[in-house]
Amino acid sequence: MKRIAVVWMVILLAWLASLPALAEAGAALPNADAVSYAYGEYPLERAGIALHLDRVCVDGAEPDRNILLVHGVTYSSHEFDIDYEDYSLVRALAREGYAVWRLDIAGFGRSGEVEDGFLPDSDYAAEDIHAAIDRICDLSGRSRIDLLGWSWGTVTASRCAAKYPERIGRLVLYAPILCGIGESEVTEPFHHNTWAHAAGDFQCTRAGMFDYSVADPVVIEMLCSSSWHYDGEYSPNGGRRDICVDASEALIDLGRIASPTLVICGDSDPYLNYNRVNAVLRYLPEHSALEVIEGASHVAFLEKPYHRDFQDRLFRFLNDVEIAP
Repeated sequence: MKRIAVVWMVILLAWLASLPALAEAGAALPNADAVSYAYGEYPLERAGIALHLDRVCVDGAEPDRNILLVHGVTYSSHEFDIDYEDYSLVRALAREGYAVWRLDIAGFGRSGEVEDGFLPDSDYAAEDIHAAIDRICDLSGRSRIDLLGWSWGTVTASRCAAKYPERIGRLVLYAPILCGIGESEVTEPFHHNTWAHAAGDFQCTRAGMFDYSVADPVVIEMLCSSSWHYDGEYSPNGGRRDICVDASEALIDLGRIASPTLVICGDSDPYLNYNRVNAVLRYLPEHSALEVIEGASHVAFLEKPYHRDFQDRLFRFLNDVEIAP
């Protein structure tokens, strides 16, 4: 789910490659709030495959709120923690009082490899999410947690929430893929990842160059570097095959969701069907909300003019909607 103009690709990539490698947390610029964080990894296995599950919270804190972040169709959960200035969604949520959990679906990122890239499709990934939620509930002593999915992660997270409503507190569907993004045959079981592909969701000018009034070049470089570091050259294509269908095919059954749900997105996201987006509250349960950020794209949480607005709207929903523990 990426796009990029070929005309400027070679020049741009040469420039990006010349920037310092900032993908690792220790090399990132200091956080604006100068807060220290505790990081831990928790063993998890499902269907014979080791799944990467980690947790971040403010150092020394004992959060009583938990949220699991679910990644999209190509790159894994590292995208939620771009540790530059105040862009990291993981750290922002931790400062808000959460234990922030991240899962890599089987075959993605730091989880175990899969032989068949079509194996981790949307339904399979929903079960990985459920396994992670059960593990988090066991570790935290809570009966339910909050869940946020981004892009393809909205398909997988919503299917998990619909099947296991007793485990979900609040649900956040960020940039929801409510229906097919367009019919396209996906024949290869693995997607070939490239540096250019990883950068392709950032907004561009009419000339085909990155719009640096919207995207900070350091953020672009950090995202690309961490994508190459954690995801490598190939990612499973099961989810891509699921979503590359006609727009008439619904991918999320909103009527089956029982949890209060925030649907949040930009109004300049090329992957979204806005007729469906604007109608979500007809089908979602009480206390749900729709937030559309003017000017923002698929990566609103990483865009210079919009990432704080995204965080504010997200936190308002998470803090205002009360859920039984």
